[in-house]
Amino acid sequence: MFRTLLSSNPRALALFSALIFANLAAWGWAFLAFHQSPALMAASLLAWCYGLRHAVDADHIAAIDNVTRKMMQRGQRPFGVGAWFSLGHSSIVVLASIAIAATAAAIKEDLAWFHDAGGTIGTAVSALFLLAMALANFIILRGVWRNFRRLKRGEALDKNDDAATGGGAMSWLFRSVFRLVGKSWHMYLVGFLFGLGFDTATEIGVLGISAASATHGMSIWSILVFPALFTSGMALIDTLDNFIMVGAYGWAFNKPQRKLYYNMTITGTSVVVALFIGGLEALGLLMDKFSLSGGLWRWVEGVNDNLGDAGFVVVGLFLLCWLLSFVNYRLKGYDALVVS
Repeated sequence: MFRTLLSSNPRALALFSALIFANLAAWGWAFLAFHQSPALMAASLLAWCYGLRHAVDADHIAAIDNVTRKMMQRGQRPFGVGAWFSLGHSSIVVLASIAIAATAAAIKEDLAWFHDAGGTIGTAVSALFLLAMALANFIILRGVWRNFRRLKRGEALDKNDDAATGGGAMSWLFRSVFRLVGKSWHMYLVGFLFGLGFDTATEIGVLGISAASATHGMSIWSILVFPALFTSGMALIDTLDNFIMVGAYGWAFNKPQRKLYYNMTITGTSVVVALFIGGLEALGLLMDKFSLSGGLWRWVEGVNDNLGDAGFVVVGLFLLCWLLSFVNYRLKGYDALVVS
């Protein structure tokens, strides 16, 4: 599927090639700067792995999937969602690394205030965006379910219902939600705001590497190797995730009955994941700001502390839903349904 997707879409192939080149260029920069220091080459590998790891955080997976699914529902082929989200997200790390390099050790002590303020903003934006996208996809899910029931009864499909652009009260109420991200590049701002939190170990790790290098008198250009590796690695994985979603949804949207059946399973999964991750982030923010503890809040704190690992579960869940949906679709023989 991935090879077919690239061969049939020049834009996707160009973007993937550019990201491969960006990763090779970042590693070439690291080798030129640090080839005489095994320790700094190891730090470079660590920064790159941080980027790869951060790309599978649950909020990344949920945001990219929900936006990709929503845009494809409107007939678009959004190959750049993951790349733009990564660039916006990593811009914060790059800017902070430059600030650290420019002011050396002094800023390390003064960064705490920005971490606190940015953490509140970043977490709030992440939670609200995911909850908004969950609402948007819930409206789509409602239309899909209605149309699939019509299909099974042999009735004509409502062409507007599953597109979530009809005139119902819910569509009117959440019309602004559908306009949040209309083009792939809009995800740059979303990713930028997500990144304000500095609340992941990966981002803190890259900043820590930059700070440690600054205190040893390293030039700003050498320090920027670390965020460059972080960015290139994260953008590659986020874009691959985006491509996988486009390919899976492309199969589903190839026929009206596939579109309806597959959407019921994967859209429901998208809604649940977005609500779960966004809800946990919102509850974690309330817990932190109002010093809540005990009972439910202890559980919320524990899950939020391990939210990064949930990204692997989310990826597996989406793949499992796609596989089960595909197998059940074939067994039920839905391809033979007549669409009117």
